[in-house]
Amino acid sequence: MAKKGEGCAHITLKSSESDHEYHTIKNKRSNPERMEIKKYDPTLRRHVAYKESKSSK
Repeated sequence: MAKKGEGCAHITLKSSESDHEYHTIKNKRSNPERMEIKKYDPTLRRHVAYKESKSSK
């Protein structure tokens, strides 16, 4: 059996318009490119684009 979390990475999603960040995991095998998704930004109180940034680990 595969180990839990194998092939997955912890990533940081950074808002394109403010300093807010989301932390999540993604499967690097099925999604090798950088992630970009629209999520809610509580500092701006609206949905904006979040892009994967380099992790500090």
